[in-house]
Amino acid sequence: MDKIAVLIPCYNEEKTIGKVVRDAIAALPEATVYVYNNNSKDRTAEVAKEAGAIVRNEYMQGKGNVIRRMFREIDALVYVMVDGDDTYPMESAAEMVDLVLNHNADMVVGDRLSSTYYQENKRPFHNFGNNLVRGSINRLFGCNIRDIMTGFRAFSYEFVKTFPILSKGFEIETEMTIHAVYNNMQIDNVVIDYRDRPEGSVSKLNTYADGFKVLKTIARLYRSYKPFGFFSIVAAVLAIISIIFFIPILQEYWATHLVPRIPTLIVCCFVMMAAVQSMFAGIILSTLAINNRRDFEMQLNMLQRHKEIDSGKEEL
Repeated sequence: MDKIAVLIPCYNEEKTIGKVVRDAIAALPEATVYVYNNNSKDRTAEVAKEAGAIVRNEYMQGKGNVIRRMFREIDALVYVMVDGDDTYPMESAAEMVDLVLNHNADMVVGDRLSSTYYQENKRPFHNFGNNLVRGSINRLFGCNIRDIMTGFRAFSYEFVKTFPILSKGFEIETEMTIHAVYNNMQIDNVVIDYRDRPEGSVSKLNTYADGFKVLKTIARLYRSYKPFGFFSIVAAVLAIISIIFFIPILQEYWATHLVPRIPTLIVCCFVMMAAVQSMFAGIILSTLAINNRRDFEMQLNMLQRHKEIDSGKEEL
């Protein structure tokens, strides 16, 4: 088991990966640096190896697939994940590692939005998307995460080995954040100085397509982690629709004692029944979610014992 593992997912980052690896080695001399090459068509793998990294390959395309492979294969007391585009300062990594090793943090977020992101980033829709995602998650899950989409984070062993990765692409950061928040893991923020990509380096993030995937991920995870809240919203919407169409029928009945729009009345009844069913579905799924939380806490206890055993063997 490594003490510190620096994880760098990469796709066509030949121009910047060498500097990122060298900066990581300089900032964390006792760390092992891993670069996972995701079908790059340039010299990313060769440059990373020359700079001193251990290079491995993930052949399924997508950042989520790369992170799944990294988390599965590598054991460490603390993990530092950083993008290979040289937009994050590795000088902040030591502080992030210290929060995990000595202050019980499960996830440390490299917060770009509180410093230079809005000045350095040249893509205005990315700014809007970051604010939208951050506001949505903080409101839906009752938390205060300052930067949801950052690619610079540190993790504990317990976080990495309990994180069920379902996303394939850039929505993985959103999934990480919600997993930590929902499972009551300790999250810390470290303000970092973001710098935009150097000239000649191209972003792989599609503002609209990937942004839509992120919003779908938020909705999916909210349904899974907060089923009572999700289905309560569905029930409320259905109930309001039913009531809106029922009110004219009721008014006409009071005035004439006749119900001329019987098909509409029947539809209103079915929609209201669907609202009631949604409410009960939320209650049932919420009970199951609580049981899943209990199982998760037991899994954490087992992982803690496993980590202590592995650490003891290495000391011997």
